[in-house]
Amino acid sequence: MTDIKNELIERIALRFSAFDINAMDAKFILAGIMQDYEVSIAEKALTVYKGDENEYYFKKFLAAKAVAGCTKRTIEMYGDYLQRTFGRLCKRATDVTSDDLLIYFAKRLNDGVSKVSADNEKRVLSSFYSWMTLEEVVHKNPVTKISKIKHNKEPKKAFSEMEIELLRGELKTGREKAMFETLLATGCRVSELASIKISDIKDDQIRILGKGEKYRTVYLNAKALIAINNYVAERKDKNPWLFPKSLLEIADNNSKARSLRGDWYKFSEYVHPDQKTNSEGIESIIRRLGKRAGVDNVHPHRFRRTCATFALRRGMPIELVSKMLGHANIATTQIYLDLSETDLHNAHKKYVVQ
Repeated sequence: MTDIKNELIERIALRFSAFDINAMDAKFILAGIMQDYEVSIAEKALTVYKGDENEYYFKKFLAAKAVAGCTKRTIEMYGDYLQRTFGRLCKRATDVTSDDLLIYFAKRLNDGVSKVSADNEKRVLSSFYSWMTLEEVVHKNPVTKISKIKHNKEPKKAFSEMEIELLRGELKTGREKAMFETLLATGCRVSELASIKISDIKDDQIRILGKGEKYRTVYLNAKALIAINNYVAERKDKNPWLFPKSLLEIADNNSKARSLRGDWYKFSEYVHPDQKTNSEGIESIIRRLGKRAGVDNVHPHRFRRTCATFALRRGMPIELVSKMLGHANIATTQIYLDLSETDLHNAHKKYVVQ
């Protein structure tokens, strides 16, 4: 007789004992009756999960994030944080208390983890437990009692006009020029740049798909438009993407590409027939450009900061800068700005009543 059937008989017999019916007699009778029946536990969920309980909740949470429009990269980040955090906590997610987390973060900081990293970990946990509370898996979010982990925010710099010209002077190919000028003119994210198709470009406008699966339009200045037109005109391939995957990105698996390592700029002549480049491919090109130009800390996201900072300096309202960058909240836009005391002084002279 199966364990499930035995468990059922035990439970029924125990209930009978409350009515002065001998439990052993009841078990004997029930066993005889049920020998011709199969018994299984009714599952109320759509799917039955037989693995680790924490893993079950992680998967449901990440699925909810995917439905909400989070990118694959963001979802992977959430998953990595949850795996590492609960691996250290060594507790079921449903059993974690505010005191557990207070001790946990105190120990993390005492072990030398940066406040930025600890605060990022806390934000992921807060999002996870907010979902757990909404799903009524737990009654309260244990993270809400943990104070914000304050940390000094290092000011991040936009490119200066001199640095922009130094970089521009080292552009070698049409592909590089188009990447550089598009990043600078639009302030788009590197993942958005990688996902532009030639058909998305209409005159000086590009329709791009941003975070949260939301479309927006970004605009090209004259330099960016000329760079893109020249680059597209010189291409001989039929790849629909503005920036196709080049052999530079798959060099380790291609003898032709490996033979061109000394003449890296020739890679743009050899492209995949239908695949697009990725964020890592663009970042590699931009970082190499920075090394050639002798400019420190050159990466695609710095172009986004530069675009926003220059736009605000030249009079664009911050609401429009926020819309241009695809931010849902102006507070996010403010983080991107690199405004000096001189900028504030000049703005004061221009806008404050004399």
